Amino acid sequence: MSDRIIRSLFEVRLKAWADARLPKLTIAYEDVVFVPPANGAAYLKVYLLPGNTDSEDLEGKHTSYRGVFQVSVVTTSGAGRGAAGLIADEIAVLLPNNLALTKADFTVFIRSPMATAGAIQGDTTSSLPLSFQYRADTF
Repeated sequence: MSDRIIRSLFEVRLKAWADARLPKLTIAYEDVVFVPPANGAAYLKVYLLPGNTDSEDLEGKHTSYRGVFQVSVVTTSGAGRGAAGLIADEIAVLLPNNLALTKADFTVFIRSPMATAGAIQGDTTSSLPLSFQYRADTF
């Protein structure tokens, strides 16, 4: 299914950037065992939130995949918003509005600028959610 391709396109791009970044950022993927860094270093959590698949032609040959990709920047609670905000800015540049990512003959487009939601405060960590809308069409 194309959700798998969409997820891989976004995650591969994000991982390449996170691995090359100094300091390197680890990523917690959906439904994959993850142990947060012991030193309290920042890390990312990623989610693909697919919407309903649609078709916008009478023949039924068109398929539209739409949804939201979310990256949460997780930092130590009580450290302020500075570090998470800087990482969020870098991710917004990495995944800009109208970016097209292609695998074989399938292309997904980022269809909105990166948006930042309110931070989610926990006992030991704080998460800053970032998200954008995506769309891919096949015929």
